[in-house]
Amino acid sequence: MLSYVASALTINNISNNTIININLRQTMQTQLGKRSCQAVWHPCTQMFQHETYPLIPIVRGQGVWLFDDSGNRYIDAISSWWVNLFGHSNPAINSAIRDQLEKIEHVMLAGFTHEPVIALSERLKRISPGSLGHCFYAADGASAVEIALKMSFHYWQLCGASKKTSFVSLQNDYHGETLGALSVTDVAIFKDTYAPLLRPCAHVPTPDWRYAETGESAESYALRAAVALEQYLSEHHAQTAALILEPLVQGATGMGMYHPIYLERARALCDRFQVHLIADEIAVGFGRTGTLFACNQAAISPDILCLSKGLSGGYLPISVTMTTDNIYQAFYSDQMARAFLHSHSHSGNALACRAALASLDLLEQNDVIKVNKLKANYLNNASTKLTTHEKVKNFRHCGMIWAFEVDSTLPDFSMQFFQAGLKQQLLLRPLGNTVYFMPPYVIDEPEIDILINGTLKVLNELS
Repeated sequence: MLSYVASALTINNISNNTIININLRQTMQTQLGKRSCQAVWHPCTQMFQHETYPLIPIVRGQGVWLFDDSGNRYIDAISSWWVNLFGHSNPAINSAIRDQLEKIEHVMLAGFTHEPVIALSERLKRISPGSLGHCFYAADGASAVEIALKMSFHYWQLCGASKKTSFVSLQNDYHGETLGALSVTDVAIFKDTYAPLLRPCAHVPTPDWRYAETGESAESYALRAAVALEQYLSEHHAQTAALILEPLVQGATGMGMYHPIYLERARALCDRFQVHLIADEIAVGFGRTGTLFACNQAAISPDILCLSKGLSGGYLPISVTMTTDNIYQAFYSDQMARAFLHSHSHSGNALACRAALASLDLLEQNDVIKVNKLKANYLNNASTKLTTHEKVKNFRHCGMIWAFEVDSTLPDFSMQFFQAGLKQQLLLRPLGNTVYFMPPYVIDEPEIDILINGTLKVLNELS
């Protein structure tokens, strides 16, 4: 996932105010932070930066708030890399995990099974779009994508379509950082260094409406992007196993949002040209876009669906790759050579499955989709001063995701915004010059006010 590195941090260009802030932070550097720098290689981070930007040790969380070891608190406005749905230390999820701890924490899923993984699979089959009825488990989003790619490729080999060995994704799509997932990702900062290790992948134009021409609607632009997809598949479908995409919101490259008509056309084109449609809903599933799944907004069902992040409410690592009976049956045989020989040591972990079931209970029993619409309306109304700010452009919203670009020439904008946000009790990590909100669903109106007012103060401070 994107970090200060992906936000193009330039440490050598720091304003006087930032130097003062850094010096203040340095005096707050604690033993936990020092120990972490000495022992932990933090993900997607240039560790050298922590010589000037101290780590922030978090000691506990409650609801939308994180608390550090100096007694400061911060609204987790990005749900800790987009995973947390129902707040930190949620009583219902805590209780479910405690109960499961007294039964079985984990057992290998090859040759064995258990109630939580069965119940979760049945639940996902019931609520997922279309006829996705078979669940293959791993522990993270990139693994779910790897499974999806291998599954699609292997299916076509079993069906005698041996030339179908390539994949196509959208310009600016992000699907993870393992080698297969990185091959279908289009984010240069992650991909370029490892290019010699990756399989070639085609990228068709993104339907992100920020690329539309002046006066062109989001729907019109999405249709134009779909024409480019049609042209590509008409020429390359014989070699293409699957189209993989992030439905409605392309996260890591700045929350690019697009019209659902593109998903509708992509589904029809994949059917027409006999290409699998893989929906990577790792970041956008479970209500993030305003519907249970983003695909629901186009009334389509993918051939393969990848889920993770919010699946366990952000508690424990778990991911799932769901597919249709048609694909599943191609592997079903008395020959081991036809089996899908992929494995993960913690596949279907019982604790993670119980956390996921508790999270789904909260999602369904509390009518969260409906409640979130009210919260989204409140946040949109509260954002008027942001949308009209002279430095803000492309303010956009999809469900419980908001984003906008800031017109700033600061070479270290993302880090300065992050540091200034902390002073306003906000955890915000801009993607380049894109500021986004993706808060836990339990955020209330007073906390929304803190989020919006604090963000406005940061904008004014950095303008």
